[in-house]
Amino acid sequence: MAENLDAPLVERQPLTGAYVLLTFRHPHIAHTARAGQFVMIKASTVTEPLLRRPFSIMTVDPLHDTFSLFLKAVGPGSRGLADLRPGEVAPCLGPLGQPFPDPPAGHDAVLVAGGYGIAPFYLFTQQRLRAGALPHVFYGGRTVADLQLLEQFGRLGVSLKTATDDGSAGHHGRVTEPLEQHLARSPERQTVYASGPDPMLHAVAHVAERRGVTAHVSLDPWMGCGVGTCLGCVVWIQGAQDAAPHRRCACTEGPVFEASEVVWRGETVSFARRARGGRSGPA
Repeated sequence: MAENLDAPLVERQPLTGAYVLLTFRHPHIAHTARAGQFVMIKASTVTEPLLRRPFSIMTVDPLHDTFSLFLKAVGPGSRGLADLRPGEVAPCLGPLGQPFPDPPAGHDAVLVAGGYGIAPFYLFTQQRLRAGALPHVFYGGRTVADLQLLEQFGRLGVSLKTATDDGSAGHHGRVTEPLEQHLARSPERQTVYASGPDPMLHAVAHVAERRGVTAHVSLDPWMGCGVGTCLGCVVWIQGAQDAAPHRRCACTEGPVFEASEVVWRGETVSFARRARGGRSGPA
């Protein structure tokens, strides 16, 4: 069960531009969180916004009872957190949501991240390394400035490929392009995990569907409470056997969903249902 505590900031590590790494003390999160879960948190030093904001858990350190967040200060909530100083506290509820499932035995984990969507994959990579597996990481952004955790992932020793829209680092183009080339070689032994902006997740779902690969996506709708009460984070999900889409709370039943079952914006039916000839969509 999630635990609500005032989490003191232990360390603040500024990165380039508006990015920052924050480490908080919260024993329950440090000992129980799994990759893909998140916290609802806000700075106690600010009154606006009133509600906490969701952030993926990047690392946990049970030895020191700490966890860390990777964030970009883009609005009042994230700026308030980014401006905290060590010793100041943040009301924090977590861990919340469903984590990334482990890949089937014999499968490689292929991690696809866009911008600060990379955050949950650091903890996931650590989990896979402890299991004796080496994930493949595809890390994309508009420019090299969006690839803030290259050094951290480099130290983990994973297979890391980058892509930028402007060609300033790695592949010149969308991150889904080198992803599809990778999957084409042996799709039967790959399981894809994706975290980032919705257009990228949608594109990853299309690639996985074309290659016949299972993909899990971490959705990021607006969340007000994180516990399924406000219904602000409802998404449409439709399995292969479902006659029609169902509303699901991303905070409690996600944020991780199988990509083939998501009814994406602009589409009327999930890939899973489409494969069975389904026609119905959300009303």
